[in-house]
Amino acid sequence: HNMGSDEAYNFVFKVVLIGESGVGKSNLLSRFTKNEFNHDSRTTIGVEFSTRTVELSGFTIKAQIWDTAGLERYRAITSAYYRGAVGALLVYDITKHLTYDSVERWKELYEHAEANIVVMLVGNKTDLESERSVPTEEARSFAENHKLLFLETSALESTNVETAFNNVLIETFAKVLKQPKN
Repeated sequence: HNMGSDEAYNFVFKVVLIGESGVGKSNLLSRFTKNEFNHDSRTTIGVEFSTRTVELSGFTIKAQIWDTAGLERYRAITSAYYRGAVGALLVYDITKHLTYDSVERWKELYEHAEANIVVMLVGNKTDLESERSVPTEEARSFAENHKLLFLETSALESTNVETAFNNVLIETFAKVLKQPKN
């Protein structure tokens, strides 16, 4: 059948990108949805989203990935931004420890999003290994302690970007299948 039609998918999963400005959220989004990377990507103003359809165990899932400016300036939109999100990528820049420290602030995600939201901590910019300031192990233990998935990515080199989004979608899908049908 015509894949352009809205009947062509079984589920729509809203996944939000969260993190300070400049950590590479927009490039993770464009790498996953369009396989593009923009070296001089401008700061995102407000909210944008892109979609990509993926196949999981015979089901067609439309992933709707939302990106926003590092939310600080847009506190008013946060609850709307999170509403209905079933997945989130909590992104920091492995070369800027400050962007990792602020990961703590995103606990509010749980106040606004779906209760069983799947959250992955993502250390982006592994192409800048020589400038790393957040040790992989430190972030991994933080993720384990907070029951988050964890991966390091490079939107620039396209490393682990597919895997990061796909793992969030797979976990989300597993939760959806487990939910009792009302």
